[in-house]
Amino acid sequence: MADIIQRDGTWTFDGEAVRIVPGRGKGIHPIREALGERVVPLNALAGISFEPDRKGGQLRLRLRDGACPVLRAADGRLTGAADPYQLAVEKDREGVAEYFVDAVRNALLVEQVPTGPVNGFLLPGPSLPVAGGGGDGTASFDGETVRLTWNWKAAEAKSAHGPVAFPVAEVADVRWMPAIGLENGHLRFFRAGVPASPLPPEKDPYSLDLWGLSKKEHTAALVAAAVLVRLPGTPADTGAGTGPDALPQAEPGAGTGAEPAAIAPPAGSDDHDALLRRLRELGDLHRAGVLTDDEFTAAKQAVLKRL
Repeated sequence: MADIIQRDGTWTFDGEAVRIVPGRGKGIHPIREALGERVVPLNALAGISFEPDRKGGQLRLRLRDGACPVLRAADGRLTGAADPYQLAVEKDREGVAEYFVDAVRNALLVEQVPTGPVNGFLLPGPSLPVAGGGGDGTASFDGETVRLTWNWKAAEAKSAHGPVAFPVAEVADVRWMPAIGLENGHLRFFRAGVPASPLPPEKDPYSLDLWGLSKKEHTAALVAAAVLVRLPGTPADTGAGTGPDALPQAEPGAGTGAEPAAIAPPAGSDDHDALLRRLRELGDLHRAGVLTDDEFTAAKQAVLKRL
């Protein structure tokens, strides 16, 4: 067991998953606060790092491509405090952060987790119902229906049209873009069988126009993530994905605090035999020169502890 407690949040690793609990208070980014607790199974991880700086540093989880619907929706645009898989580490906790990194890396090495992309989501989407946005309106999703409502700042083309509601079965794609510099952002829905609208987001009744005036606008990415998980025809639609690593998705309304049962280790003699086989595999890798002496020793100790 390894854990690190900071103002930014708490991370705990039990050998099978990293549990992330965001901090509380006005310093926590709205997207992390709204997303809440996350449990990242070991097979969803591609790596972990600690990046020291003069104030302490940053602890970062690197997830396998396609494993997290939130990262898929954000498409690399969640940076800094908005990134739920990043933890600000204080100066006097650098040693704890490095120990945490070693624990996760050793487990990845022992379990031989691949680092490549996956075919289906390994983490659930945001808990439902979910709502987010800003700018000229708010988007919400309850697992079946997407709703867009407008505020007094919306263009007449939208306000005259009134609120919009449509089933997720009609959605072909959804894209989120935060406001960057002088360019507005958007949350845009594309309907199946309907050509993409030529209208800009501020006039398109199937889009939110995001102005970047508040960090809360980033929560529109959570709506996009929840919809992506349930798009018809996608691997995540069945909850099982199409690859060997895909795990069941959370049911609408379910929290994200429970670990997926699919990552539970086997019990009894089977588990013991599997660990013995892993020891032999590590020895073979060491003799072949794939593992250094230090890597082999650390990995072997991790297996022996589980025995």
